[in-house]
Amino acid sequence: LLIKDSRKPIVAAVEGVALGGGFELALASHARVAAPKAQLSLPELTLGLIPGFGGTQRLPRLVGLAKAIDMILLSKSISSEEGHKLGLIDALVPPGELLSTSRKWALDIALGRKPFLRSLYRTDKIGSLSEARAILKNARQLAKKIAPNMPQHHVCIDVIEEGIIHGGYSGILKEGEVFKQLIPSDTVKALVHVYFAQRAISKVPNVTDVGLKPRHMKKVAVIGGGLMGSGIATALLLSNIRVVIKEINSEYLLKGIKSVEANLNSLVSRGKMTQDKAGEAFSLLKGVLDYTEFKDVDMVIEAVIENIELKQNIFKEIEEVCPPHCILASNTSTIDLNVIGEKTNSKDRIVGAHFFSPAHIMTLLEIVRTENTSPRVILDLMALGKTIKKVPVVVGNCIGFTVNRTFFPYAQAAHMLVNLGVDLFRVDSVITSFGLPLGPFMLGDLAGHGIAIATKDIYDKAFGDRMFRSPLTELLLKSGRNGKINGRGYYIYQKGRKPKPDPSVLSVVEESRRLTNIMPGGKPITVTDKEIVEMILFPVVNEACRVLDEGVVIRASDLDVASVLGMSFPSYRGGVLFWADTVGPKYIYERLKRLSETYGDFFKPSKYLEEMAMRGMLLSDPKSSRSRL
Repeated sequence: LLIKDSRKPIVAAVEGVALGGGFELALASHARVAAPKAQLSLPELTLGLIPGFGGTQRLPRLVGLAKAIDMILLSKSISSEEGHKLGLIDALVPPGELLSTSRKWALDIALGRKPFLRSLYRTDKIGSLSEARAILKNARQLAKKIAPNMPQHHVCIDVIEEGIIHGGYSGILKEGEVFKQLIPSDTVKALVHVYFAQRAISKVPNVTDVGLKPRHMKKVAVIGGGLMGSGIATALLLSNIRVVIKEINSEYLLKGIKSVEANLNSLVSRGKMTQDKAGEAFSLLKGVLDYTEFKDVDMVIEAVIENIELKQNIFKEIEEVCPPHCILASNTSTIDLNVIGEKTNSKDRIVGAHFFSPAHIMTLLEIVRTENTSPRVILDLMALGKTIKKVPVVVGNCIGFTVNRTFFPYAQAAHMLVNLGVDLFRVDSVITSFGLPLGPFMLGDLAGHGIAIATKDIYDKAFGDRMFRSPLTELLLKSGRNGKINGRGYYIYQKGRKPKPDPSVLSVVEESRRLTNIMPGGKPITVTDKEIVEMILFPVVNEACRVLDEGVVIRASDLDVASVLGMSFPSYRGGVLFWADTVGPKYIYERLKRLSETYGDFFKPSKYLEEMAMRGMLLSDPKSSRSRL
């Protein structure tokens, strides 16, 4: 407001990054001069807030309503070059001339040689009221689609509309009121927690604080060109890293290379990259059937099927053919790394590099360290993760690591509910209403039910005392349903159409219910939506407590980041442990205790949860940290 009322001309000189309040300061100025490649953005909605210093009013008046809404609702940044084309940036100058040009511009305004423009009162880019209302209507539809459970998107549109109808000053006043109302909300607390938690993961004791410098990865080999291997290769190529894919025969190798090409072409078709860039990335890929090209690789990532003997043999082979500095990584999602590296003599170089599918799109990278993995290897892999635009979380070595370990009860709890008589499509609907993008049954369809069968014995051996054994997946596969991969699972999948519930799967469900025979008195149980959420997610919280208790993660907040990025747990709930703390550890403990008395040890509260609940502590309390990392 001081700038708005100032009689002296104020010119913003912009270089590097102008985000949030810094960008709003530039918007309030009477002119804006920028260096090339500066980034301009209002990302407040990602923190549950709205721009609070006039951004909702000034940006539409400087770039037009449609563009402003696109930038604000989607937290999109634009370059200073694009800003110049839009009329937002008045001049683009080399960095060395930025201050002198800005000073001269201010003097020219003062002397009347350039216009004295107050952005808040401009209307030339707003358009007619009917046009504005149509744009705002579309914006509300977009907000319902991308943020159905978050208030900030919807109230932000209301604030913008206030300024369009009643003038910029009225809009500024409403913006301030709404901003103050949002600050204490649970959504803001959760999103701010995730924001800072994601920054904390870069600090790893005895790795990032011992003066080591990460080495640059020039060439990486990927063993296995299947879904995961081709996705990992794509992620590396997108960051200009040379990649060698090794397969066991020409047919599989060709499939792997074509999968990488398809991944790149998909990015082109979606406007994420140009055809030329895709071609440049693809030119960095080489396919091989032997280890000849491995003599100068900086890292090998094994991405073959979950077969212990196969992985052990591969690691023994690559230890012999790769240079001494080469990192030996496995993309295993379940198998103990000590078992994988059992036959090698280079246990300090062995590490888990667990990507999530699709690997070139999903941002989480679990870096799994054993007690022998060297700090150098961890640091180098963290640096590589950041280079390929992943979020690396360092975790300890155990079955399933963090995400798969924490969420293994998720599908089992859903199966228990269905075998107790609850409609499976209702379960999926309740969980998506809670905020996860997919319910447990559709998630199984998309992942492919063969994965659950392949890993079942591993989890059963490790956690058999708290497993719920359901025949439903085996019956599903026996009936020819493997999910999206063959068009039928719990849902029907047709190209170009949304998945539809398949009523004929209910005969498979009935057979499962007959075999498990756990419905009380043979009748379906009656549960509320709230009880469905608790019966599915409280066991997940319980397993997260065990992960904390065993010291698998450095901080509780690391598990929150992993759950948001790896399992798409709603960020506006802060991650699995943050959400649990808002619900209350004591309530979760008491609820699980009652459920275990009714349905057995699957729901039995962990000792850690019981201890925290009895002591009145939060699960994420730093005092409760027992990290072995």
